[in-house]
Amino acid sequence: MQDIQPFTIMTVCTGNICRSPMAQIVLQDFVEQRGLTDQVRVLSSGVSSEEHGNPIDPRARKVLVEHGFSLPGYHFAHKITRDEIAQTDLFLPMTASHMQALLRQLPAQKRDAVHMYRSFMPQFAHYQGRQSDMDLADPWYGGPHEFEVAITQIEQAAPYIMDWVSQQLQ
Repeated sequence: MQDIQPFTIMTVCTGNICRSPMAQIVLQDFVEQRGLTDQVRVLSSGVSSEEHGNPIDPRARKVLVEHGFSLPGYHFAHKITRDEIAQTDLFLPMTASHMQALLRQLPAQKRDAVHMYRSFMPQFAHYQGRQSDMDLADPWYGGPHEFEVAITQIEQAAPYIMDWVSQQLQ
């Protein structure tokens, strides 16, 4: 019997301590709600190693809990690896600059698997403007309000991402 590998989603931000782990946790919740835990796995990483080894930012943890999400017992911030790149089916960078940094690391055959996190939302379906207009807000230099904006944007896009993923599984 052959093992079927799950469809792998990789959320990507700068250091892997704020936006990408927040998006990972939100998407994982949607995976569980839709009964897809055997078919889909969600991971997160950064395009930089500057936060290597650090946990999720405490402000991100706080806003996730406030929004009712379960936190993983352990998070180890890291830069995306070659093995992760090879195993990922859908890369979701948080911003246009993350997308550009990620594309520089990907082999040509993986580039079509890169879509900005918010690009699945209806208002961006046929968008022809600047990619940076789809950037997910950066909460790093802010306080509770900026983290609230980021989690709201993450939650708003998640069902559309999961709709697309569900179609890929059919």
